[in-house]
Amino acid sequence: MAEAHPVGFQWVMEAKARGATIIHVDPRFTRTSAVADLHVPFRAGADIAFLGGLINYVLSEGKDFREYVTTFTNAAEIVGEDFVDTEDMAGIFSGYNAETGRYDPISWQLEGVDYEAPAAGMRDHWEPELRDETNQSEQGRQREHHAAIGSDTAGGAGDAAHATGSPRRDETLQHPRCVYQVLKRHYARYTPEAVSQVCGMGVDEFLAVARAITENSTRDRTTAWVYSVGWTHHSVGAQYIRGAAILQTLLGNMGRPGGGILALRGHASIQGSTDIPTLYDLLPGYIPMPNAHLHEDLRSFLDADAAKTGFWGNMDTYLVSLLKAWWGDAATAENDFAFDYLPRLTGDHGTYGIVRDQIDRKTYGYFVVGENPAVGHANGKMQRLGLANLDWLVVRDMQMIETATFWKDGPEIETGELRTEDIGTEVFFLPCANHTEKAGTFTNTQRLLQWRREAVHPPADARSELHFYFHLGKRIREKLAGSTDDRDRPILDLTWDYPTFGVHEEPDPEAVLAEINGYDADGNHLASYTELKADGSTTAGCWIYTGVYKDGVNQADRRKPGTEQDWVAAEWGWAWPANRRTLYNRASADADGKPWSERKAYVWWDAEQGTWTGHDIPDVEATKPPTYVPEDGATRQDALSGTDAFIMQTDGKAWLYAPAGLADGPMPTHYEPVESPVANLLHEQQDNPALERIDRAWNRINPSQSEVYPYAFLTYRLTEHHTAGGMSRFLGYLSELQPEFFCEVSPALAAERHLEHLGWATLISARTAIEARVLVTERMKPLRIGDRVVHQIGLPYHWGSNGLSTGDPANDLLGVVMDPNVHIQESKVATCDIQPGRRPRGPALLEFVESYRRKAGVEPGGIT
Repeated sequence: MAEAHPVGFQWVMEAKARGATIIHVDPRFTRTSAVADLHVPFRAGADIAFLGGLINYVLSEGKDFREYVTTFTNAAEIVGEDFVDTEDMAGIFSGYNAETGRYDPISWQLEGVDYEAPAAGMRDHWEPELRDETNQSEQGRQREHHAAIGSDTAGGAGDAAHATGSPRRDETLQHPRCVYQVLKRHYARYTPEAVSQVCGMGVDEFLAVARAITENSTRDRTTAWVYSVGWTHHSVGAQYIRGAAILQTLLGNMGRPGGGILALRGHASIQGSTDIPTLYDLLPGYIPMPNAHLHEDLRSFLDADAAKTGFWGNMDTYLVSLLKAWWGDAATAENDFAFDYLPRLTGDHGTYGIVRDQIDRKTYGYFVVGENPAVGHANGKMQRLGLANLDWLVVRDMQMIETATFWKDGPEIETGELRTEDIGTEVFFLPCANHTEKAGTFTNTQRLLQWRREAVHPPADARSELHFYFHLGKRIREKLAGSTDDRDRPILDLTWDYPTFGVHEEPDPEAVLAEINGYDADGNHLASYTELKADGSTTAGCWIYTGVYKDGVNQADRRKPGTEQDWVAAEWGWAWPANRRTLYNRASADADGKPWSERKAYVWWDAEQGTWTGHDIPDVEATKPPTYVPEDGATRQDALSGTDAFIMQTDGKAWLYAPAGLADGPMPTHYEPVESPVANLLHEQQDNPALERIDRAWNRINPSQSEVYPYAFLTYRLTEHHTAGGMSRFLGYLSELQPEFFCEVSPALAAERHLEHLGWATLISARTAIEARVLVTERMKPLRIGDRVVHQIGLPYHWGSNGLSTGDPANDLLGVVMDPNVHIQESKVATCDIQPGRRPRGPALLEFVESYRRKAGVEPGGIT
């Protein structure tokens, strides 16, 4: 955090000055480790073993916050008899189909419930290439829809239309199939000794962490976990986050001040880009994108994906208001509020699937905006081969990045794999404004929207993204004007009329924010998402942002100093939803609505006034008393009791066990990375059985436990450089601070491979070989895993061939395998060999890499 998020780390240091204990768990000793009270080294890719060990410690030692657990979680619910755990199936859950590599989660269901819907996660699974649609009955199609949660969408409400019944419960938590006991058995093998064997940390180090977090997780104290996007960059990345959530929930740290899980965002508005998404499978506000095979009209979509109970039961109000914001008067009840205008999913349209399609000549155009996939994405060769197969490529950036120049100076030009004269891609480079040269919001950690104002005008032809897309849309609409083709109506009917200013006709960003906030039928700014209607009388571009323009005031632009308000600082910016600073904060009070302690009082029930009150906006209906019991058949939020704190879940509970919503199991399980130097010491199943692969010659994978590729490597950021380097390698000051690409190795590995400090090293995988300067440092510690010593190599991933400071891209060394829930790549751990000296040049590099493949027995892999 000190390295990648130094501004946020200021507050960690202030907390430490007031007595907080800082624990840093990381394979490397970093700037964070240097100021932490305890640094715990461990092996990259072993996080679930570590988290599972902590969960086992909590459960076996009786350290869970029992009253919190029984009140707010599904610990008491009974798992169905058909469920079989990994403990009894050699590391695989029941419902696994080895032919398809997918799980059918029917056996994961809770007893007494036909289908339980998640607040977020997987819903619809459709693979037309595996089915004969002409022979499949509609009844069978729907049954498959509700049963086979898979890979096509992720994010919002879940499939709740057919959730019936109430789960059986055992409030004593003694039933052998209650979630609490299932969880306890699942993690029983994650002992301190097992964690030490798998992760490489000492038993004493592990127990020190376990004692610290449990002693600090009580009625009077809370513990926070902090992670960044690197925790998601694994083939079990979603389950990493689930592991932390289970641990924090058992300890009573969710929804309470000073607790929770802080997902740090190291790039401008990463959170905002998922809220109002750049993700292919979501609509704004985490509403799932419709599926081409399942959602033929608005009703079928809502029946499939809108919950019956909880606040996702209001999805009709969220979606209809969105459709009205986009298509205005053209969206009517008679035409399903223009639901047919929305695009549809037909499969995996994630970034790596798109690049695969580029190589296969199924995709012909590409916009690259604010990214540099030729350097910043896994398997750089795959990215560049895809770019070379396009008809056109639009790159918007501040510098001439590698993605814009791959056709003339990419690594494949040097090796002869690509020839400039054979590449037909027409590249349009359009300079963009940077964050100081445009106004708008950032939404980052804490879901906080903060308005930034334009400090200086962008130079020359540089323009903001808002300007680019607005005027591109206008030009497309002008070209389509007068068209009678039905397929053009969605573009022509869009509400595309933002006011502009200045000589360049810059769209007014506050007008866009106001549209996102939404209006009522009289044109008044809405104050809360609870005001949205499903009858077409309200608009809102993103329901979770409704209220950011309350009373016609830009709430994100508030900057009231901390000295002039309380510690929650509700008048600095605006947090979604409803300016609520801590989600699920109903859990900060006990079942009766009383604070767990005075020290941790946050929101509470005021019986005299008949309302919830406190320091924050209560995440509960203001007048719903703790004693409220829903009537039979109640729907939406009326179906939640006064103690149901997790209001986006259909049952109002935090899920320690997830009967639906995940593609790879109801509980996190340790699997090795696909490329691992060691065997899985906890299960016979080596890696995630449901992970996604791309079997192509340009994406060959190192064999696990290979003596040819014996070392693990991990990628990371440096403070002095920014992501793929486009904003830092072109600047003299930053390039001077970190002038060369390097690899970190331990003294032991340096001796083993005859590497010289500040000399050169070549690192080799089945994809390619790269070179780096050698940094011999005690910060990289060899770890004993089982009966062998594992060496890890650290690689910052900022370098490429362009700019003032140049070097080989670390991500070229990576292959692409993906988490089955969100299709994210495993880019924080893989294997390689390392040798002294510089890599071969030109075609010799290809033969060098191929010689390693032959020695390792790497299969040719798919098609070229």
